[in-house]
Amino acid sequence: MLRIRLMTADDLPLGMRLKNQAGWNQTAADWQRFLAMQPEGCLVAEQDGAAVGTAVVTTFESVAWISMVLVEQSVRGRGIGKALMNQALDLAAELGCTSIRLDATPLGQPLYESLGFLPQYELTRCAGIARSTSAVSISPSVRIAEPEDIAAILAIDHSATGTRRDKFLLRLFAEQSDAVRVAEVDGQFAGYLSVRPGSDAIQLGSCIAETSAAGQSLLNDALNRYSLSRVYWDLPSSHSAAVALAQSAGLVPQRQLTRMCRGKNVNDDVIRLWASSGPELG
Repeated sequence: MLRIRLMTADDLPLGMRLKNQAGWNQTAADWQRFLAMQPEGCLVAEQDGAAVGTAVVTTFESVAWISMVLVEQSVRGRGIGKALMNQALDLAAELGCTSIRLDATPLGQPLYESLGFLPQYELTRCAGIARSTSAVSISPSVRIAEPEDIAAILAIDHSATGTRRDKFLLRLFAEQSDAVRVAEVDGQFAGYLSVRPGSDAIQLGSCIAETSAAGQSLLNDALNRYSLSRVYWDLPSSHSAAVALAQSAGLVPQRQLTRMCRGKNVNDDVIRLWASSGPELG
């Protein structure tokens, strides 16, 4: 018998085991962040008493993100993923969300399409050992973010993503404030970049910038800081400047993701979006 229940901290080993099976990059801290942000949105599927699947719903006002839809390899193809998704969709509706978004792997995309999700655009995960890059010819200055920068960071993020991701970004900044950088042009805020550690690689992003020069300066700074480290960078596949910069840093495409939406459309400003924060929350 299949049962879906709420996740607890005791289920963190399950989440880590399933994400390892899938080859994903999350850490225990990522799972703890999901539980802290939206405890009623973290779901576990049990088959005959054994925990075999997960899904996470995180709401940002009227927008919900679904992520971490994982099913034990030995029981895939039995409708467990679909049952988790249906529960997640019901929960998002109960919480008043009119837009539901996710990043789909090729394996999961057919299921999401069957549930009414429509493709918006493609993302490419570029991966590899980062190497130092040359700065753009006229570089905006890049510095560590200060508390007084938070309002500008939240404002540009909302403007570019159409989603008020404050509870995610504020938590991320509190965990690693020294990992957040801002770009300035003539003393004026021009964009931000955050990073977070992963089990396999450092995740670059989010990175949102008002100008191409600001975006390149932020990513150049990050690539130089993490030179000789393994990094992941999820970027819009159509963003030619970001693709070129990733290539110059020695990163190569690892996998494709499709950003999808169900319900009221929410559009990212792909030109200003130099790096996604990852499939977890866009």
